[in-house]
Amino acid sequence: MNFLETHLPGVILIEPDVHVDDRGFFLETYQSKRYSGGGITADFVQDNHSNSPRDTLRGLHAQLENPQAKLIRVIEGEALDVAVDIRVGSPTFGKFFATRLSSENFCQLFIPEGFAHGFCVTSAVCQLVYKCSNFYDPESEIVIAWNDPDIAIPWPVDNPRLSERDAAGRPLRDLGERLP
Repeated sequence: MNFLETHLPGVILIEPDVHVDDRGFFLETYQSKRYSGGGITADFVQDNHSNSPRDTLRGLHAQLENPQAKLIRVIEGEALDVAVDIRVGSPTFGKFFATRLSSENFCQLFIPEGFAHGFCVTSAVCQLVYKCSNFYDPESEIVIAWNDPDIAIPWPVDNPRLSERDAAGRPLRDLGERLP
């Protein structure tokens, strides 16, 4: 199992050990001692599961008063998964890390508190599951515009399927008064 640091401090790409034979495959998707040794010490309290068709873009979401660390993986299909540093004063504030997560590569992405998260489905359908270190708190949530020009994420779609909430996202610079 490999825990790979990214250019955003605390954002970790996990390459699990996958055991494949003629019966299929087996892998550990979380084991607290092993993940703690890889730098992931979050205490997870909630699991989420989404199912979305191609070109769906969810995000960019974060909770401010009750921040969530997330451990994300795809169990069907593929998505471009993105973390954005929203920690005011951080040398990487407003910078992003993006990676493809898929049911074929088995990789996971750990996003610590202080980051926004979003993803875009690049396969016919995608099922994404993730652990959260805090409970969902809609009063604490912010939505950053998926196409914020200051962040400039190279999404794989120009005209994504968006929820009303995500379509109304605001640029990160407009959220400054709410950021920690």
